[in-house]
Amino acid sequence: MGRRSRRFFMGAEIPEGVFAYKSRHTILPLTELEKLLILSAVAGNTGWNYLIPYNDSYAPHLPNYASAPGGRTFPSSAGFHVSEVFFTDDEGVYMLQTRDAFDLRKMKRNGSLDLQATLENHRLRIRKIADQRLNLPPRNPHIEGHNRWVVNRPGSLFIFPVADVAFHNILNLCYYLQNGYCLYDDVHGKKIEGIEKFKHLYDPCNLLPLSFIERYSLTEATTELVTSCYAGALMLQAMGLGGWMFNGVNPFSILGVSGDPEVPGLGFRYDQQEGWAVPNVTGLKGVFEGHCPPHFPDMKTAIEAVVKKKFGPGGPFHDQTRGPWRDNAKIRGSAQVHHEEFQACVSAQADYILQRFGKFPGTVPTILVFIYLQAHHIDLRFYDHYFKPSAYLRTHAEHMAKWHSGMDEHVSI
Repeated sequence: MGRRSRRFFMGAEIPEGVFAYKSRHTILPLTELEKLLILSAVAGNTGWNYLIPYNDSYAPHLPNYASAPGGRTFPSSAGFHVSEVFFTDDEGVYMLQTRDAFDLRKMKRNGSLDLQATLENHRLRIRKIADQRLNLPPRNPHIEGHNRWVVNRPGSLFIFPVADVAFHNILNLCYYLQNGYCLYDDVHGKKIEGIEKFKHLYDPCNLLPLSFIERYSLTEATTELVTSCYAGALMLQAMGLGGWMFNGVNPFSILGVSGDPEVPGLGFRYDQQEGWAVPNVTGLKGVFEGHCPPHFPDMKTAIEAVVKKKFGPGGPFHDQTRGPWRDNAKIRGSAQVHHEEFQACVSAQADYILQRFGKFPGTVPTILVFIYLQAHHIDLRFYDHYFKPSAYLRTHAEHMAKWHSGMDEHVSI
């Protein structure tokens, strides 16, 4: 119940307006422990998920319920998370890689969480990709006016998870085909060529609109990003840190697609075509590559990579007895659908989208940055001056004494 924005940090200044105030503290960056706790909450590695033992009387096969360790659990029909956590501080820009992680939790003999070992497992998966804080000038079009005085300032931890919507859309194509559905192109009013030979896998009289599935993929990917940042926002309250969850920063400035040569951002690759309102970002080579060309030779290869990540040895959904297929409702009790044929049907749909729209997915972005989380040390004097006592929690009131013993008075100026 104590979750709210607490944006005024130690060392901050609001130069004018009804909340004009200059902090009497020097800037206090977060410690490594503080950062790791927040990042671990945002990353959300959940450890082992168990698949109910196979039972024909219960269900034929459940390929979207994890049966192996690692990864995160988010609201998703695809059953697989598609984002990674990027962040920046005073020392650089980083990515916390957990999409293919094993169970990062470490348990003690008595069954309780070994927090120190768990945080160390997360720390070891952090990859540094730049040696200085991400440059986001406090001006249009990079940062909205009401955020310019506070976003990404020295001493802050600025987190921006990035989603591979192409990955998620492939997973959704698989998911719907597993349930007997294929797409039609509602944007151009056409059937998708090349899928007729797979009509024993789906109901040709009950096709789903392409734009609906892609909006669904985008919405689920957005939910994943928001859930990540919200978990981090809750951790802020527990630790007594300031900060907030928001979207008042230009995502193209973060990715490096703003057109401003002074704002290279993360340097993600992008495409532009006549008729597109905005550029389409596809990935950062060797760091975070969208599951589509040019990062893969073709959609078939991208789909094979997705299937391997999800169902292959070491993947969270690997089942040595059955592989990446399921019994289709139309043919249950007779023959199994071999995974090569299944993948060929998914590839036919994905290839059509790429060729018809010039990108994959065709109607939504390939890479999505949407929501952010910032963490910093709040200046209690600002809140005491302008607000009632309920403006911050007991954890905030006690934070300096508990986490930075002996520093609470020394940082005043």
